[in-house]
Amino acid sequence: MPEVTEDERGRRVFQIHKEMAVETALEKIRQSVGQDWKLYSASDIDLLKYMLGESWVSMDRSSWGRCTFSRLSREDLDAIIKIGKEVKSRKRTEGDAVRDMNEILRKVR
Repeated sequence: MPEVTEDERGRRVFQIHKEMAVETALEKIRQSVGQDWKLYSASDIDLLKYMLGESWVSMDRSSWGRCTFSRLSREDLDAIIKIGKEVKSRKRTEGDAVRDMNEILRKVR
């Protein structure tokens, strides 16, 4: 069995923490949206997860912890999904997208 380096272990721990933070945020969003959650497609939700993950990476943990994800409106969610689509289609750089995403999240801190 090959040995796992400390770097690999650290990257994996970081990835796990990111996934847990995103899932926690997504559950808060899902609960606050209620029945309207069904209006979002699986690809919309994947884009939302992707953008939340990119924001988590770029933000310090205390700022992330102050975000009240349940206060995100449907308009905010639609804007985040739109940003994600623009990144995936290469109409927007990831750096610009993360800045815009963090501006949206700044409203709910």
